[in-house]
Amino acid sequence: MKPRAATRAVDLLIVGAGFAGLYMLHRARRMGLEAQVLEASPSVGGTWYHNRYPGARVDIQSLEYSYSFDEALQQEWKWSERYAPQPDLLRYANHVADRFGLRDGIRFSTCMAGAAFDESAQRWTVHAEGGESFSARFLVMASGPLSAPNRPDFAGLKDFTGPVYHTADWPHEAVDFSGQRVGIVGTGSSAVQAIPLIAQQARELTVFQRTAAYAAPARNGPLDAELEARVKADYAGFRARNRRMHGGFGSLLPPNPMSALAVPAAERDARFEERWQVGGFAILGAFNDLLTNLASNALLAEFVRGKIRATVQDPNTAALLSPTHTIGCKRLCVDSGYYETFNRPNVQLVDVSTQPIERIDAQGLVTGGQHYGFDALVLATGFDAMTGTMLRLDLRGRGGLSIQDKWHAGPLNYLGLGIAGFPNLFNIAGPGSTSAFTNVIVAIEQHVDWIADCIAHLHAKGLSTIEASEQAEAGWAEHVNAAARRTVFLSCNSWYLGANIPGKPRMFMPLADGFPRYADHCAEVARKGYEGFVLA
Repeated sequence: MKPRAATRAVDLLIVGAGFAGLYMLHRARRMGLEAQVLEASPSVGGTWYHNRYPGARVDIQSLEYSYSFDEALQQEWKWSERYAPQPDLLRYANHVADRFGLRDGIRFSTCMAGAAFDESAQRWTVHAEGGESFSARFLVMASGPLSAPNRPDFAGLKDFTGPVYHTADWPHEAVDFSGQRVGIVGTGSSAVQAIPLIAQQARELTVFQRTAAYAAPARNGPLDAELEARVKADYAGFRARNRRMHGGFGSLLPPNPMSALAVPAAERDARFEERWQVGGFAILGAFNDLLTNLASNALLAEFVRGKIRATVQDPNTAALLSPTHTIGCKRLCVDSGYYETFNRPNVQLVDVSTQPIERIDAQGLVTGGQHYGFDALVLATGFDAMTGTMLRLDLRGRGGLSIQDKWHAGPLNYLGLGIAGFPNLFNIAGPGSTSAFTNVIVAIEQHVDWIADCIAHLHAKGLSTIEASEQAEAGWAEHVNAAARRTVFLSCNSWYLGANIPGKPRMFMPLADGFPRYADHCAEVARKGYEGFVLA
């Protein structure tokens, strides 16, 4: 029997080497702390390492979806496109790891097998699957809100004789669909990006849709050199303005402060059209109440449905592609030629909303009593979002309390950062924070900086532990729910509620309060000596 390696003591044990883990490691080292990252993959990059399906790219503009903590980095790095494609984002993550000398602090291809809080030592004992163990004063979960693929348990899936691909775990070698009949299940963000490119290769593409998606055109292209120069001339000011925007981005085209109900129909449609031509999420800023007023929301939804009907030639297909739910209650997709793809003679849309997929067999799929044959199957079924990765871990706090028992009814936490019963554990960009509605790198930097300042405070005061109080946790859950009730987000089922995962507790997980208000609240908590936390 191989002897267990000696336990290594560190100040911080960080789980994940995506954008959150890299910045947390960098901040820890700047503070003189000993930090270790465990990364299950053989590379940095997190979601941008795994999500390499055709067409994968960010839906926030490159000049905004990037680190702001180092002026030289943001001045020197050049993005190739307005919306960075996955290869550029992975290249960026690797550049950051090399530029700041972070690789020697990361154990690649190493999963965390389990972690338990040792109350006598007031430290976390962490075991890696390879046999290594660590004793850490702080445990930082940087595993990401969209990192656990949702793999539906379709009857007969294992019987299918062709290759099965998942958009969130795509092969690293090129996949060629030329001459093949391809089936794709799902029409969310990943599918909206992948379908146009797969359709260009495949002999036949059959798309199985449960819920139609709203998609706005990206208007992607090479990054505008004049815009890049203008932003870089005052990058600090640009970042500061973005951090005061509701989603942590968008200061290039600030939202219109008027209600959609306050202007004549012709002016309203003109503003919608102007934003539609800009592309991306700009359409949601055409008026200030599109995500808070159902009547205003309905006007935008009908505008987008009109665009779908004008684009898709077959009226029946256009009707199936036209969503009936409120726009924005599910994440708006950003596309390049999605609706146009359904005009191709080799593309077929199959509605499975009323007749769910019955089974998969060796040659294809059965739904509505009809068999559809294909050579390859793509699952674009998204993620077990916000909590999926944490709930798949053996994570135990005080008294052996498991995270599964703690979160059996939903992810209780305080500020999205701390969990009662789990001292010295911090979660980055998870439930209870604005990460799902924020430029996630802005959310990451705010969280990492808050955690670093908190650790420095504990050190300065000679304190050992910090954890959320149950009272603060309960109050925060109500705060998250109250914020959601002021929006249209509760008007449909979405992954924000966990509705895409069978058996998952229904709880609105992200905070819809806006990034500036949330960041100000976190800062106020710290200013008041970490009010709502128990320090010992």
